[in-house]
Amino acid sequence: MLETKKCEFLNIDKDFDNSVQKAKKLYLEGSVFIYPTDTIYGFGANPFNEDVVEKINKIKGRDLHKRHILLIGSIENLHKYIEVKSETHFDFLLSIWPNPVSVVLSLNQQTKKILKVDTAAFRIPNHRFCQKLLQELQMPLISTSVNRADETPIVEPSIIKDEFSNEVDAIFYNDRKTYIGASTLIDLSNSEPKLIREGKLKFEDILKKFK
Repeated sequence: MLETKKCEFLNIDKDFDNSVQKAKKLYLEGSVFIYPTDTIYGFGANPFNEDVVEKINKIKGRDLHKRHILLIGSIENLHKYIEVKSETHFDFLLSIWPNPVSVVLSLNQQTKKILKVDTAAFRIPNHRFCQKLLQELQMPLISTSVNRADETPIVEPSIIKDEFSNEVDAIFYNDRKTYIGASTLIDLSNSEPKLIREGKLKFEDILKKFK
Protein backbone atom coordinates (compact mmCIF):
# COMPACT_ATOMS: atom_id res chain seq x y z
CA MET A 1 0.00 0.00 0.00
CA LEU A 2 1.37 3.43 -0.96
CA GLU A 3 1.92 5.83 1.91
CA THR A 4 0.25 9.24 1.54
CA LYS A 5 2.77 12.07 1.53
CA LYS A 6 2.29 14.26 4.59
CA CYS A 7 1.80 17.99 4.11
CA GLU A 8 4.15 20.15 6.19
CA PHE A 9 2.68 23.12 8.10
CA LEU A 10 5.36 25.79 8.70
CA ASN A 11 5.14 29.11 10.55
CA ILE A 12 7.43 31.49 8.64
CA ASP A 13 7.66 33.91 11.58
CA LYS A 14 9.11 31.22 13.86
CA ASP A 15 11.40 29.53 11.32
CA PHE A 16 11.95 32.02 8.52
CA ASP A 17 15.21 30.78 6.94
CA ASN A 18 14.21 27.12 7.02
CA SER A 19 10.83 27.99 5.50
CA VAL A 20 12.49 29.84 2.62
CA GLN A 21 14.84 26.94 1.91
CA LYS A 22 12.02 24.42 2.14
CA ALA A 23 9.89 26.43 -0.31
CA LYS A 24 12.86 26.72 -2.68
CA LYS A 25 13.39 22.94 -2.55
CA LEU A 26 9.71 22.25 -3.25
CA TYR A 27 9.75 24.68 -6.19
CA LEU A 28 12.80 23.03 -7.75
CA GLU A 29 11.36 19.54 -7.17
CA GLY A 30 8.15 20.39 -9.02
CA SER A 31 5.87 20.48 -6.00
CA VAL A 32 2.91 22.70 -5.10
CA PHE A 33 2.78 24.66 -1.84
CA ILE A 34 0.71 27.42 -0.25
CA TYR A 35 2.28 30.62 1.09
CA PRO A 36 1.39 34.15 2.28
CA THR A 37 1.93 37.14 -0.01
CA ASP A 38 1.46 40.91 0.22
CA THR A 39 -2.19 40.39 -0.74
CA ILE A 40 -3.72 36.99 0.09
CA TYR A 41 -2.45 33.41 0.40
CA GLY A 42 -1.38 31.84 -2.88
CA PHE A 43 -0.64 28.47 -4.41
CA GLY A 44 3.03 28.44 -5.37
CA ALA A 45 4.98 26.47 -7.98
CA ASN A 46 7.28 26.76 -10.98
CA PRO A 47 5.30 28.30 -13.90
CA PHE A 48 7.61 26.59 -16.42
CA ASN A 49 6.63 23.12 -15.13
CA GLU A 50 3.47 22.11 -17.04
CA ASP A 51 2.68 19.26 -14.62
CA VAL A 52 2.49 21.49 -11.53
CA VAL A 53 0.54 24.18 -13.40
CA GLU A 54 -1.98 21.52 -14.36
CA LYS A 55 -2.04 20.24 -10.77
CA ILE A 56 -2.87 23.71 -9.39
CA ASN A 57 -5.66 24.10 -11.94
CA LYS A 58 -7.09 20.72 -10.95
CA ILE A 59 -6.92 21.56 -7.24
CA LYS A 60 -8.76 24.81 -7.86
CA GLY A 61 -11.11 23.27 -10.42
CA ARG A 62 -10.48 26.13 -12.80
CA ASP A 63 -10.20 26.49 -16.56
CA LEU A 64 -6.92 24.96 -17.67
CA HIS A 65 -6.33 27.90 -20.01
CA LYS A 66 -6.79 30.55 -17.32
CA ARG A 67 -3.44 32.12 -16.45
CA HIS A 68 -1.83 32.82 -13.08
CA ILE A 69 -0.11 35.93 -11.75
CA LEU A 70 3.66 35.47 -11.47
CA LEU A 71 5.73 36.97 -8.68
CA ILE A 72 9.23 38.14 -9.61
CA GLY A 73 12.10 39.31 -7.42
CA SER A 74 13.42 42.30 -9.34
CA ILE A 75 13.14 44.35 -12.52
CA GLU A 76 16.51 42.93 -13.60
CA ASN A 77 15.18 39.38 -13.31
CA LEU A 78 11.95 40.35 -15.04
CA HIS A 79 13.94 41.45 -18.11
CA LYS A 80 14.81 37.82 -18.81
CA TYR A 81 11.17 37.07 -19.63
CA ILE A 82 9.56 40.19 -21.12
CA GLU A 83 9.83 42.79 -23.85
CA VAL A 84 9.75 46.33 -22.45
CA LYS A 85 8.07 48.58 -25.01
CA SER A 86 9.59 51.86 -23.82
CA GLU A 87 11.65 53.57 -21.12
CA THR A 88 8.38 55.08 -19.89
CA HIS A 89 7.10 51.58 -19.13
CA PHE A 90 10.34 50.68 -17.38
CA ASP A 91 10.22 53.82 -15.22
CA PHE A 92 6.56 53.14 -14.42
CA LEU A 93 7.31 49.64 -13.16
CA LEU A 94 10.16 50.96 -11.03
CA SER A 95 7.82 53.56 -9.52
CA ILE A 96 4.98 51.18 -8.54
CA TRP A 97 6.88 48.13 -7.20
CA PRO A 98 7.14 46.52 -4.71
CA ASN A 99 3.40 46.83 -4.15
CA PRO A 100 0.16 44.83 -4.54
CA VAL A 101 -0.08 45.85 -8.21
CA SER A 102 0.14 43.15 -10.89
CA VAL A 103 0.96 44.18 -14.45
CA VAL A 104 0.31 42.29 -17.69
CA LEU A 105 3.39 42.53 -19.91
CA SER A 106 4.42 41.20 -23.32
CA LEU A 107 6.71 38.18 -23.11
CA ASN A 108 9.87 37.75 -25.15
CA GLN A 109 10.03 35.08 -27.83
CA GLN A 110 11.74 32.45 -25.70
CA THR A 111 9.24 32.78 -22.85
CA LYS A 112 6.30 32.77 -25.27
CA LYS A 113 7.44 29.41 -26.61
CA ILE A 114 7.73 27.90 -23.13
CA LEU A 115 4.49 29.27 -21.64
CA LYS A 116 2.58 29.13 -24.94
CA VAL A 117 1.08 32.61 -24.35
CA ASP A 118 1.99 36.11 -25.52
CA THR A 119 1.56 37.95 -22.21
CA ALA A 120 1.72 37.30 -18.48
CA ALA A 121 0.93 39.28 -15.32
CA PHE A 122 3.89 39.97 -13.01
CA ARG A 123 4.29 41.57 -9.58
CA ILE A 124 7.20 42.39 -7.29
CA PRO A 125 5.56 41.70 -3.91
CA ASN A 126 5.95 43.84 -0.83
CA HIS A 127 6.42 40.84 1.45
CA ARG A 128 9.60 39.68 3.21
CA PHE A 129 9.10 35.92 2.75
CA CYS A 130 8.21 36.29 -0.94
CA GLN A 131 11.13 38.61 -1.60
CA LYS A 132 13.64 36.30 0.07
CA LEU A 133 12.31 33.23 -1.73
CA LEU A 134 12.35 35.02 -5.11
CA GLN A 135 15.90 36.21 -4.43
CA GLU A 136 16.89 32.58 -3.85
CA LEU A 137 15.05 31.28 -6.93
CA GLN A 138 15.90 34.00 -9.46
CA MET A 139 12.84 32.76 -11.35
CA PRO A 140 9.13 33.63 -11.45
CA LEU A 141 6.77 32.06 -8.89
CA ILE A 142 3.10 31.29 -9.45
CA SER A 143 0.74 33.18 -7.17
CA THR A 144 -2.93 32.26 -7.50
CA SER A 145 -5.55 32.59 -4.77
CA VAL A 146 -6.20 29.70 -2.38
CA ASN A 147 -9.75 28.67 -3.18
CA ARG A 148 -11.84 26.45 -5.40
CA ALA A 149 -13.10 28.01 -8.61
CA ASP A 150 -15.82 30.64 -8.06
CA GLU A 151 -15.38 30.54 -4.27
CA THR A 152 -14.01 33.23 -1.94
CA PRO A 153 -10.22 33.10 -1.32
CA ILE A 154 -9.31 31.56 2.03
CA VAL A 155 -7.01 33.63 4.27
CA GLU A 156 -7.25 31.73 7.56
CA PRO A 157 -4.36 29.20 7.90
CA SER A 158 -6.36 26.64 9.89
CA ILE A 159 -9.12 26.58 7.25
CA ILE A 160 -6.53 26.35 4.46
CA LYS A 161 -5.01 23.37 6.25
CA ASP A 162 -8.37 21.61 6.59
CA GLU A 163 -9.27 22.24 2.96
CA PHE A 164 -6.01 21.65 1.08
CA SER A 165 -3.50 19.70 3.22
CA ASN A 166 -4.22 16.49 1.27
CA GLU A 167 -3.49 18.19 -2.06
CA VAL A 168 -0.27 20.20 -1.52
CA ASP A 169 3.17 19.37 -0.12
CA ALA A 170 3.49 22.25 2.34
CA ILE A 171 1.56 25.17 3.79
CA PHE A 172 3.60 28.20 4.88
CA TYR A 173 1.78 30.70 7.07
CA ASN A 174 2.29 33.58 9.45
CA ASP A 175 0.36 34.89 12.44
CA ARG A 176 -0.17 38.46 11.22
CA LYS A 177 -3.55 39.23 9.68
CA THR A 178 -2.44 41.75 7.06
CA TYR A 179 -4.34 40.58 3.99
CA ILE A 180 -5.80 43.30 1.81
CA GLY A 181 -7.52 41.31 -0.93
CA ALA A 182 -6.46 40.74 -4.51
CA SER A 183 -3.90 42.97 -6.19
CA THR A 184 -4.82 45.75 -8.57
CA LEU A 185 -4.35 44.29 -12.06
CA ILE A 186 -3.20 46.48 -14.96
CA ASP A 187 -2.58 45.65 -18.62
CA LEU A 188 0.62 47.28 -19.91
CA SER A 189 1.07 45.08 -22.98
CA ASN A 190 0.16 48.06 -25.18
CA SER A 191 1.26 51.69 -25.03
CA GLU A 192 -1.07 52.90 -22.24
CA PRO A 193 -1.96 51.25 -18.91
CA LYS A 194 -5.44 49.71 -18.85
CA LEU A 195 -7.29 48.67 -15.69
CA ILE A 196 -8.39 45.03 -15.50
CA ARG A 197 -9.20 44.75 -11.78
CA GLU A 198 -9.00 47.31 -9.01
CA GLY A 199 -7.64 46.33 -5.62
CA LYS A 200 -6.74 48.39 -2.55
CA LEU A 201 -4.43 50.63 -4.58
CA LYS A 202 -6.64 52.76 -6.81
CA PHE A 203 -5.96 52.88 -10.53
CA GLU A 204 -6.20 56.67 -10.67
CA ASP A 205 -3.43 56.97 -8.07
CA ILE A 206 -1.23 54.42 -9.85
CA LEU A 207 -1.77 56.20 -13.16
CA LYS A 208 -0.24 59.37 -11.74
CA LYS A 209 3.11 57.59 -11.84
CA PHE A 210 2.83 56.96 -15.60
CA LYS A 211 4.62 59.90 -17.21
